[in-house]
Amino acid sequence: MATYVLGPHELEEQRRDADTATVGRAFDASRGSVILEQRIVRYAPGRSRPVETGDRVAVLYVADGRGEIHVAGTAHPVEAATGVYVGAGESYEVENPGPDELLVVTVTAPSEHNGSSPSSTRTVREADQPNLTASGDREFRYLVTDAVGCREVTQFRGDIAPGRAADHSHVYNEVIYVLEGEGALHTEGEDAPVTAGSCIHLPAYLMHSLENSGGSTMRIVAVFHPAGDPASRAYEANE
Repeated sequence: MATYVLGPHELEEQRRDADTATVGRAFDASRGSVILEQRIVRYAPGRSRPVETGDRVAVLYVADGRGEIHVAGTAHPVEAATGVYVGAGESYEVENPGPDELLVVTVTAPSEHNGSSPSSTRTVREADQPNLTASGDREFRYLVTDAVGCREVTQFRGDIAPGRAADHSHVYNEVIYVLEGEGALHTEGEDAPVTAGSCIHLPAYLMHSLENSGGSTMRIVAVFHPAGDPASRAYEANE
């Protein structure tokens, strides 16, 4: 049976010598996500070793902490609730002034648009983005989109009110990181518990429902491919 949810203690962590980054492997081709690769990275104080994007684009979300992302000789200040775009063929380093860890959710995808490149603005603060309605009482804010030069994927921050949405599917592939809240992902033949720190993979056209069983809003950050509108659905069951 396919695994669509990984708990925070199910990630395979690695740390390179002389690096500040501890990388937790979440979803990739080995776990059924052929296009999107999701990593949860914890940066200790200091400056990390360079990360080469190669033939993939990278979108980052600072979940906790503050610091700087160094790309192409420029330092970009970041804080919690900030999205970052790094284009294919580039490299980046993360600097954490300390004393606490810097937690970053990183997702990469194949570069598909020759000649596309990041705009002069690489970072997007959630606080600067309008709050939009996806469906019912679920809301979201766009972060990394084509507005900063990213045409391959869309990154957004979503809010899910207590309750369960109708079963539905999307036309896109999606990976999700749960920032706050608890509940369950309901799919065909599986009901998997979800907590803060869980990673979720939703293949295109998978019938599912993400339930918030808590008493407060569930907060998520998600990236999907191909880019578009997070509210677009391939199918939604009638209640």
